Amino acid sequence: MNRTAIVTGAAGNMGKAVVAKLLDENYKVIGTALSGENCGEHEKHPQFSKFELDVTKPEAVESFIKQATDILCEIDFAALLVGGFGMNGFENTSLEELHKMFKLNFESAFVCSQALFRQMKKQPNGGNIVMIGAKPAIEKGASNGMTAYALSKSLIFKLAENINAEGAEFGINASVVVPSVLDTPPNRNAMPDADFSKWVKPEDIAEVMAFIASDASSSLRESVYKTYADV
Repeated sequence: MNRTAIVTGAAGNMGKAVVAKLLDENYKVIGTALSGENCGEHEKHPQFSKFELDVTKPEAVESFIKQATDILCEIDFAALLVGGFGMNGFENTSLEELHKMFKLNFESAFVCSQALFRQMKKQPNGGNIVMIGAKPAIEKGASNGMTAYALSKSLIFKLAENINAEGAEFGINASVVVPSVLDTPPNRNAMPDADFSKWVKPEDIAEVMAFIASDASSSLRESVYKTYADV
């Protein structure tokens, strides 16, 4: 029987890499994307389905999880990859910027993980939820110049702790993957003079995700996976 997975943000650079890896591992995958976004070649794969969804809207997400469960029967693994990035230091960060980062990075993860938690409680083997943290949220001094982003990502770690505390008896496990700078075309365009060899490739993140989804990680709890290429 195929294992099953949900990947939010499946049209992004990281999302496409994670979907590709899970399909290679013979998962049935449902990916979410905003209206008009394309998930590339995966859209033609017989074990991939795409849903257009704004993951910050609770009612829409609850409806999506119900539809996904009808298709997959159970949701073994979920990679919550939707997020955003913004630059500004503490002194000049506006409430508008703060709210934007919180909505993209924290509220999206909260809404999706809450709906997944409700479903996974019903499943005999619970399930795995993985969220994306950020190096500036946990490394001292790394948040300089990106206050709203770092604050929004810092809540991801507390959210995972809460899920693990309340989900342990149901076999629900939440973990956080923490990349440094991702090696993507937009990041290269934004920082053309950087040393790209010190950046993390989306495929590397996908390998970590596949490990978390596998039986090999079953004994691990409350895990934070630091995927830094610049150390």
